[in-house]
Amino acid sequence: MPDQTTPNPFEGFPQPAPAAPLRVVVADDNPVVRAGLTALLSGRADITVVAEAADGRAAWEAAQQHRPDVVLLDVRMPGVDGLSALPHLVRIAPVMMLTYSSESQIVQEALRLGAGGYLVHGEFTADQLVTAVRDIKEGRAHFTPTAAGALVDRLRQDQPVAGAIAHDHTLPTSHEPASSAKHLSQLQPDVGQSSSGWAGGRPAAVDRSRFQLSAREAEIMDLIASGMTNQQIAAACFISEKTVKNHINRIFAKLHSTSRSEAAAKWLGTAPGSSRGLG
Repeated sequence: MPDQTTPNPFEGFPQPAPAAPLRVVVADDNPVVRAGLTALLSGRADITVVAEAADGRAAWEAAQQHRPDVVLLDVRMPGVDGLSALPHLVRIAPVMMLTYSSESQIVQEALRLGAGGYLVHGEFTADQLVTAVRDIKEGRAHFTPTAAGALVDRLRQDQPVAGAIAHDHTLPTSHEPASSAKHLSQLQPDVGQSSSGWAGGRPAAVDRSRFQLSAREAEIMDLIASGMTNQQIAAACFISEKTVKNHINRIFAKLHSTSRSEAAAKWLGTAPGSSRGLG
């Protein structure tokens, strides 16, 4: 009886090497939190926790030694706290703040210092954390609702937020520390900054009620105006990108706009004639 086995035409060809696991340093002064995060992340085939740290100094030393792909960093730690260590850590690897600290000023300061994302404990699932860790390595930011709200607050104060509204959404590297003028120059919202609708260097009051946006649509419009992508908005609001697109379509119709920059200019009151109506 003839052999029915089909020969493999690619036999002998070199096989691609498996991707190296994503290397993570976990920094938190609570040993229970550290152990939980390590167990959760190390349980994924493509992630390994290479070191744990109980304070900012230990986190920096671990990052120097292991050169991780991502650092998860708490804010409040004894000795050197997270915010003090942050500008040094972002020169080594992308940093995701992972903390119980939800105060708006702390969130804004972390982003200003170069954090690539901000997750508040209790506002995300295990799967969302894993996705955020994978994405932060590629420069895709993630924010839980409290952190996203801080972005909106900062936008309303007319102060640019570092690490969240860069045009290329990349993170600072050892060649471009977060404090460099070059990096900061890239962190301006992509909206028209005409003089109309501004007073004393701050945006004049804008009557947004005429746009008749729902509460959710207004929240998403704030995030659009901050420069966030659909993917980032979806992560911040815990909705799908398809849902974000549906909201944006309705927002554009209500604002009589055909682009994000046009809608943002009207929303912020910087479009010509914004103070008089839709324009």
